[in-house]
Amino acid sequence: MIPFNRPFIIGKELDYIKQAVESGKISGDGLFTKKCQQYMEDRYGFKKVLLTSSCTDALEMCAILSDIQEGDEVIMPSFTFVSTANAFVLRGANIVFCDIRPDTLNIDASRIEPLITPKTKAIVVVHYAGVACDMDPIMSIARKHRLLVIEDAALATEAFYKQIPLGSIGDLATYSFHETKNIIAGEGGALLINNESFIERAEIIREKGTNRSKFFRGETDKYNWVDIGSSFLPSEIIAAFLYGQLEQLEDIQKKRISIWNKYYQSLQELETQGFIRRPVIPGYATVNGQMFYILCRSLKERSDLIVYLLNKNIKAVFHYLPLHSSPFYKERYSGKELEVTDRVSDTLLRLPLFYNLTDEEQEYIINSVYEFYHKL
Repeated sequence: MIPFNRPFIIGKELDYIKQAVESGKISGDGLFTKKCQQYMEDRYGFKKVLLTSSCTDALEMCAILSDIQEGDEVIMPSFTFVSTANAFVLRGANIVFCDIRPDTLNIDASRIEPLITPKTKAIVVVHYAGVACDMDPIMSIARKHRLLVIEDAALATEAFYKQIPLGSIGDLATYSFHETKNIIAGEGGALLINNESFIERAEIIREKGTNRSKFFRGETDKYNWVDIGSSFLPSEIIAAFLYGQLEQLEDIQKKRISIWNKYYQSLQELETQGFIRRPVIPGYATVNGQMFYILCRSLKERSDLIVYLLNKNIKAVFHYLPLHSSPFYKERYSGKELEVTDRVSDTLLRLPLFYNLTDEEQEYIINSVYEFYHKL
């Protein structure tokens, strides 16, 4: 079976875990946590990076930092993972879903402004498949209406918008290091802070609502409970594994982008023949090799292709089910149709893409996709 994803070890991950254990500290905010944070701050220019146990944790911190109150509105796409919305729902927000563009599958900037009301507090963008949203008009709208912009960059490590790192444009942003992402730590995430006014409170929220970080820096003589918060810190074991991956970032990216390019080039004929549509990459965006998807012509065709590939021992999967029609949120949603979101959700199929996918495995996947369409 060729799985959809296969975790990997590329460098000194296990050595660093051993070092962390032997250091006598494997709880959060140790040496490897600081190394990871510094690496990302230096490479991407974030004002502050705080590692978290997951991207979900980082999003929940964003919601707290945004001072979301009961009844506030947050605009975001419905074509995203549940964590993007759930983080704000936990604070009492009403989610206002915006449709996506048919080309990039990212939030449609042209549809955002009509959704803004006096209750709107923030715009949350999701860089789908690591391809940048069109950030200039989004930031312009946000500044005009004095709204926060939060980038869900879970899929967007080492991806850029007009040569600017994704995650460095909005007020706040988040990364994911889940095992399906480019850089992995099993679980794990990061809060990326670009608006310096959030840094001090973010440290407090991350440390259960205490000023513990200031205490350990010698900035206060004792630490107390001073705000709301939770335990958002990852262990040093996660950070040690992550640092071993970050050291190999360029090699990982080179391999993943090579796999992405081979899919893209090899499946061109099927697109030309009208069977599928490949990803669209605008001139302002880059490919980071996060995932490769195709759009089928119908839900039935997508379902049949999944079964066909499974019978060939290939695990290919669909992606997000729209949040606006989910069992939890459909009764709360306004009912406005999101045509592109619904169509994409029904027809998108992701092919296996991971660092240690072999050339032979990828050739077999590509040939199997061709076999399916040539039998239609």
